[in-house]
Amino acid sequence: MKKLWPILLLFVVACKQKEYNADLLVKNAVVYTVDSAFTTSNAFVVSGGKILAVGDAAALEDKYHAREVVDAQGKSVYPGFIDAHAHFYEYGMGLQQVDLKGLKTWAQVIDTVKAYADRNPEGWIIGNGWDQNLWAGRKFPDKAKLDSIFPVRPVILNRVDGHAVIANQAALTIAGIKPGQPVVGGEIETINGKLTGILVDNAVGIVTRKIPDPTDTLVRNALLSAQTNCFAVGLTTVDDCGLPYTMVNTIAEMQHKGSLKMRMYVMLADRQENYDYLFKRGVFKTPGLNVRAFKVYADGALGSRGACLLKPYEDQKGWNGFLLSNPSHFEEVAKKIAEKGFQMCTHAIGDSANRVMLKIYAGVLKGKNDRRWRIEHAQVVAPEDVALFGKYNIIPSMQPTHATSDMYWAGQRLGNKRLKSAYALKELLDQNGWLPLGTDFPVENINPIYTFYAAVVRKDLKGFPANGFQMENALSRTEALKGMTIWAAKANFEEKEKGSIEVGKYADFVITDQDLMKVEPNALPKVNVLKTYINGEKVYERK
Repeated sequence: MKKLWPILLLFVVACKQKEYNADLLVKNAVVYTVDSAFTTSNAFVVSGGKILAVGDAAALEDKYHAREVVDAQGKSVYPGFIDAHAHFYEYGMGLQQVDLKGLKTWAQVIDTVKAYADRNPEGWIIGNGWDQNLWAGRKFPDKAKLDSIFPVRPVILNRVDGHAVIANQAALTIAGIKPGQPVVGGEIETINGKLTGILVDNAVGIVTRKIPDPTDTLVRNALLSAQTNCFAVGLTTVDDCGLPYTMVNTIAEMQHKGSLKMRMYVMLADRQENYDYLFKRGVFKTPGLNVRAFKVYADGALGSRGACLLKPYEDQKGWNGFLLSNPSHFEEVAKKIAEKGFQMCTHAIGDSANRVMLKIYAGVLKGKNDRRWRIEHAQVVAPEDVALFGKYNIIPSMQPTHATSDMYWAGQRLGNKRLKSAYALKELLDQNGWLPLGTDFPVENINPIYTFYAAVVRKDLKGFPANGFQMENALSRTEALKGMTIWAAKANFEEKEKGSIEVGKYADFVITDQDLMKVEPNALPKVNVLKTYINGEKVYERK
């Protein structure tokens, strides 16, 4: 019996050594922590959905016995990517509708809509993504062909920027739209006394308000479809810009039940019922959902000439675009948002819209502050107004791929002189020393690696232009990575819980097949996400 004691003792010790004290160990990686010193490591440990330790693999393996070990085999690991400006739910709904993106002619649009209608014979036909700037002549289409094919069934097709649509006569009739009908902050295009079907900005809502509400099943399918695609490109948090308050409980419920794992920062739309809801309830904050901001629209989009400019468009004399509401409305909502302690995030594309909103913000913020009020897009800013971002700590929230999508025709809209002060990532970054980046999907592709590429290389996916577009406003790779991780988190008041791989933060991270920080510039768009993790749980793996 005495001889058995040493054996039993060794057995007990061995059992104790096998007790797990961590959930996950990631090793043999190039870990870009994106901490304050932008350090790299080769391993980290996860426990309870959060980062437990970061450091040398040998030391961590000696100290921690994890239930699961991921050998990254030398691949690069980054904090989970955050899209600081997107339309996640709208994108998901679009996946249930007609995809018109990238089509080169109006005839192709018509054929695609007809094919969809044949497969889906009932209800409104809703499509998304057409862009007349891709077509010969670059002119808005006319509804005549839609009317001939669909004389009774209503059709509404959204332009790629979401600020213009073409609707057939059946849809216009349901909405009660008449030729020459005026609309504040929008346009109902009428030529020779007849409706063309083109509606811009506030005119769009006259029709969309007549579309029946989607079913609960459709809403949930939209969110889950969007999530699947976003995980595949490494997104772990998305800022959904402009939702109704009625979506908050749906999202929270799906997250609670575990079907919706995507973290979301939700901005409520500029509507009285949304203000009433959040002012009464206060900030809605869970590990997966943060609702503390309002999305306001100052103007429309440059592509549909709805952006509000200080001087007329170069390609439409006498036309400056328009604000979507009177300045008094923006002043009123800014004051009440500030009074209640929430964040204001305003869509502003044109230099006039940016000036109006910067001055309104300045009047409310009154100097240096940490309210992190944002201008979404900040696409065209007059040179004399740039300093207002830094003076009042106003955050430009920008989307690098807008520059590489618009560069073919933006000069025609703005003129070359005014174009030089547009899409100015670097200049605006310098105002506050940080800059959140996003895509504005579904206007642009959902892939944040394209965001990184456009910010750093300033080319399209075909490598045009050879020397990059206005390279004085390119970002460094370090700045671009921060823009889609820690700076995006900071724009959401979440930098203490995500955006870097540091002890105590959520274990949201991404593994890629090539190193974003080192790969040859023109190869950046070919970098693929291999795995995506949220809370240390693998939510995507490339097959």
